[in-house]
Amino acid sequence: MSLAGRTILMSGGSRGIGLAIALRAARDGANVAMLAKTDAPHPRLEGTVFTAADAVVAAGGEALPLVGDVRNDDDIAHAVAATLERFDGIDIVVNNASVIDLTGTADLAAQKYDLMQDVNVRGTFMLTRAALPALLRSDHAHVLSLSPPLNASPRWLGAHTGYSLAKFGMTMVTLGIAAEFGPRGLSANTLWPRTTIATAAVQNILGGDRLMKVSRTPQIYADAAHAVLTRPPGEVSGQTLIVEDVLADAGVTDFSDYAAVPGTPDEALFPDIFLDEVEAGLTLPRE
Repeated sequence: MSLAGRTILMSGGSRGIGLAIALRAARDGANVAMLAKTDAPHPRLEGTVFTAADAVVAAGGEALPLVGDVRNDDDIAHAVAATLERFDGIDIVVNNASVIDLTGTADLAAQKYDLMQDVNVRGTFMLTRAALPALLRSDHAHVLSLSPPLNASPRWLGAHTGYSLAKFGMTMVTLGIAAEFGPRGLSANTLWPRTTIATAAVQNILGGDRLMKVSRTPQIYADAAHAVLTRPPGEVSGQTLIVEDVLADAGVTDFSDYAAVPGTPDEALFPDIFLDEVEAGLTLPRE
């Protein structure tokens, strides 16, 4: 149950969930190549692809920071070629890069709609496709996309149609890859949490400090991703997995250490979108 010596190519990864996944793999001694745009510090966002690479090395792995945009086919081709040159193979692709905008249909800017489609859907498809020849040569080929189960209920489609299409598109790409290349030894799955995760998107876009306080840390996502990616290829594929269920299957029964604010009970945490068990009408706590 180790990723020692395995090579991961990840979109994004400068911070948040992607970085947590990279660091968990690095603790095993994995190689992590990260394709991200963040070559310089941002006033509202912590970290760059270079500081992320430094953290991977400090955690025990090998890192390859790649400055580029998952929307750009040349950047994708370069990322794959550079990863192969440095690590002589690709075992895992993690489709982490994603854009979120929960604006309703009438007010969603066309530019933002296109951005979500280009990063979330097209980026997932093109990065995975570019890495396929290397993945199919690996004896541990995995694709993991950070996207939700397909849930076409009016509640979720009607809440933010543009974003829902983009995230469901990531999932459909991944399930299609699983169906098409599963017979050749490639496992492809998606992974999504039951609660919000304390990331920059939650802080800056969704709910500020209030939502951060009732979220879980990115470490829960990282531990679940590690549990999926260490499974033998073919054992689990074509599945839309839930973070907490993956960990429960691995024997984790107490999630209290993952709360962003220690001591917050599970029932007080804010549920993520796209899952039917989310309670209607749940509101954020007051400041």
